[in-house]
Amino acid sequence: MRVAAILTAAGSGSRFGSVLPKALVPLAGVPLVVHAARRLAGSGAVDTIVVTVPEGRQDEVASAFGAVGALPRGVPVAFVAGGPTRQASVAAGLAALAADVDVDVVLVHDAARALAPERLVVDVVAAVRGGARAVVPVLPVVDSIVDVTGGVARHVDRSSLRAVQTPQGFDRALLDRAHAAAGARASSDAAATDDASLCAALGEPVTVVAGDEAALKITVPRDLALAGLILAESSA
Repeated sequence: MRVAAILTAAGSGSRFGSVLPKALVPLAGVPLVVHAARRLAGSGAVDTIVVTVPEGRQDEVASAFGAVGALPRGVPVAFVAGGPTRQASVAAGLAALAADVDVDVVLVHDAARALAPERLVVDVVAAVRGGARAVVPVLPVVDSIVDVTGGVARHVDRSSLRAVQTPQGFDRALLDRAHAAAGARASSDAAATDDASLCAALGEPVTVVAGDEAALKITVPRDLALAGLILAESSA
């Protein structure tokens, strides 16, 4: 049986403020999406990658990969058009895997978390192989947290709170079922920001593994600057 990764790269990057889709923004001369794919492939735990891209830009993203050569281990990459939401893009990635019946574990990863290390990929896959059906990497919340319902700040105990990262890992059958159930609901209810929440909505437990600071989400230009520092330190 095999592991597939759906790498979401269909966002416009409007918050980043770039004329390029955010996944094509360069970090040390290499597009973010290529950094992410290299680490997935380099983990040794992923057998195939599906990249979801903005409608009509499949050739452009494919060219970005071609410019830097084959991925580690020769892991194959397919490019499919994403949808208007992250959830729709993941669903498109799952549809692209429909004929690959040997895939029993699916990772869902964000190109914006371009530097998520190989070790994290291995840990997530190992947790699924170990019997967990939905797995997320998490980090402790370090800021003070308040609930501002009604305009009044009420402090929340952060000791049990965690920030969720990607890649997230799933038993394929569960992820297919979670997306099918979400697709059957009204679109306003179904626009989930991550796939573990869709599994949790079915009553499935979600297992956590330790995340990594390098897997930060690149949302605004200062995040890209921080990623550059992390990349430089890891290459030193």
